[in-house]
Amino acid sequence: MSKLFLVGALMLLSNVALCAQFEAKKHNVGTVSFSHESEMKTLAQALWSEPELGFLEDKSTSLMQELLSKRGFSVTQSVAGMPTAFIAEYGYGKPIIALLAEMDALPGVGVAAKTHKEPVMKRGLVQPGHACGHNLFAGGAVGAALNIADFLDNSSATGTVRVYGTPAEEGGSGKVYLARAGKFKDVDVALHWHPSDSSSASPSSSLANKSGKFRFFGEAAHAAAAPEKGRSALDGVEAMNMMVNLMREHVPDGTRIHYVITHGGTAPNIVPDYAEVYYYVRSAKPDVVLSLWERLELAAEGAALGTQTRVESEVTGGVWNVLPNVYLSSLMHDLLTETPQIPLTKDEIEFGKKISSTRNMEFDSSKHGVPQKFSSEVAVWSASTDVGDVSWQIPTVGLSAATWVKGTPPHTWQASSMSGMEIGHKGMYQAAEVLTKTAISILKEPVHLKNAKNEFKTRSSTANYIPMIGQRAPALDYRK
Repeated sequence: MSKLFLVGALMLLSNVALCAQFEAKKHNVGTVSFSHESEMKTLAQALWSEPELGFLEDKSTSLMQELLSKRGFSVTQSVAGMPTAFIAEYGYGKPIIALLAEMDALPGVGVAAKTHKEPVMKRGLVQPGHACGHNLFAGGAVGAALNIADFLDNSSATGTVRVYGTPAEEGGSGKVYLARAGKFKDVDVALHWHPSDSSSASPSSSLANKSGKFRFFGEAAHAAAAPEKGRSALDGVEAMNMMVNLMREHVPDGTRIHYVITHGGTAPNIVPDYAEVYYYVRSAKPDVVLSLWERLELAAEGAALGTQTRVESEVTGGVWNVLPNVYLSSLMHDLLTETPQIPLTKDEIEFGKKISSTRNMEFDSSKHGVPQKFSSEVAVWSASTDVGDVSWQIPTVGLSAATWVKGTPPHTWQASSMSGMEIGHKGMYQAAEVLTKTAISILKEPVHLKNAKNEFKTRSSTANYIPMIGQRAPALDYRK
């Protein structure tokens, strides 16, 4: 049996038994200054106002680097072959605590911050938008770093805080290239967070994911006058899609396969000589993803053979599932419960009620941002993230914070709207406070790293991590 099959089984082990060796948790954070809300808001709103797609985040990364540089962080630009990736460092010595900061937007979901869908147009197209809240992700991570720098300046504790500016999370696998380049080798622990419709720090995993594009090449011809002389590249794409859809009956439970036809031709009366389809394959088990991807490649070859076309494929992204750390999640949960509930004004509550009604739901403001009950049982999201690859390098922990009203899924216009107004900002402040407290607790209490590393060693021993992207260079043009 492959070691990778043991990953899921290990996650279902009793965490009580796994954590029995741990000493009692301490989280003596003490007095902490949280004085950077204005910088967080300004940064998050700037990214929301000018959203940028993966590997194209030129303005976003510049703003983040500028803010950190002014505070005294040393900044390294263009890391691991990615022009918009950076590492900003403050402090000295061990432990080294990484804060992950995402920044990319999603295509075609740009909207105004209103309670109805009002697309923001640019050159006749709906512009990108932060429907996954990465503008808030960036603001909260940078804000936490500023808080931690203040703590280091006013404390006898030693340690280093690093902000990793990680581009192209949405399909570009930016963190994977950082991991592959060894940029986390000397880091002790990584902290992250994500915008959500609720606040929680319970341990969770995710789906491994491999993505790429299949490009078919045929022969153009007049579709009416000389169809026999044409060989349709679009036929190749459609034949592949048909075979993959038939394959869905014969894949493991929990598998996800998605595709979009990104190019299907130029006009109905021209037999398309070029067509392209963009695929994602997901599963909780990395080896399942890899085996299904091989079947996709066979379907593409068969489609090309049957339509007398030619096919080429390019892997554009690939991420592992998140490796949880229950000990760190428990610590983070304790600190989340000590953080005040997210306060909303009367106008914000009214906004929340109206936007919630667009999804046929009712908004209960009394529960907004109240921490979810902690569970040591590892849940698996039906989503993917390149945080997974970081989590197989070093102990990693994260939380979600309520930046959207309950019931709002990510990648929707409602999430995009709220990521650009105060409901989103206030969730970001909550996340930054918890990240700050977690980092300070780790800096002050060495037992946390000891216990987190013990758990990481046990969990990571179940598989031999190999990046799914192989040795390819970053796919810097995957959004173009």
